[in-house]
Amino acid sequence: MNVHFIVHESFEAPGAYETWVLERGYAASYSRVYANDALPGNADNFDLLVVLGGPQDPATTLEQCPHFDAAAECHLIGQAIQAGKAVVGVCLGSQLIGEALGAPFGHSPEKEIGKFPISLTAAGMANSKVAHFGDVLEVGHWHNDMPGLTADAKILAISEGCPRQIIEYSNLVYGFQCHMEFTREVVELLIAASQAELLTLTDRRFVQQPAALRVNDWEQMNQKLFIFLDKLVADYQATQ
Repeated sequence: MNVHFIVHESFEAPGAYETWVLERGYAASYSRVYANDALPGNADNFDLLVVLGGPQDPATTLEQCPHFDAAAECHLIGQAIQAGKAVVGVCLGSQLIGEALGAPFGHSPEKEIGKFPISLTAAGMANSKVAHFGDVLEVGHWHNDMPGLTADAKILAISEGCPRQIIEYSNLVYGFQCHMEFTREVVELLIAASQAELLTLTDRRFVQQPAALRVNDWEQMNQKLFIFLDKLVADYQATQ
């Protein structure tokens, strides 16, 4: 398995996704666009594309952020989907999947930062890749927006603050508005990059401050993510 990561910022690290790749002995490649790495020219050299989060949104222009080319990323995502590759988007990445499929992103009803529960929908409980999450699972969040929905998309999980937490676009294409890849190290990077913003959000009911963020345990969430990814890979390999 060859896994390619699109990394938008140094503080939006692959976290548990990278741990999973290393533990399974898979090959990893990276487009660290914040360091001006190029995107792959096509989808030929990877099996799984993981598009990570970032402070941008799909409407961010090159003038606003010269290292983020939303149109180019959507083109690559579209190529990967057309080629039958597995695709997972996280936060901004999930919104870019929707955009690549013609479904514009939207603004979430609430800003969510921290560890809060998501609940599986009936479609989620019927989905073999995420049913093991259980009715309710506490996961990581750090967002303002949410992915768009295509006509065929299924909402697999929701939260009190956001009605689109996990989206199945197809059997091999999933968007996670939530951050199941968080580790203590990744959260420290995000805190360091967001300290000034966090101080302005003390009145938000779904925003944890650094002291609370630092004591969260992400291990159970990470392990459930690994099972999802194993099942996704199995389904992908069955198509090859």
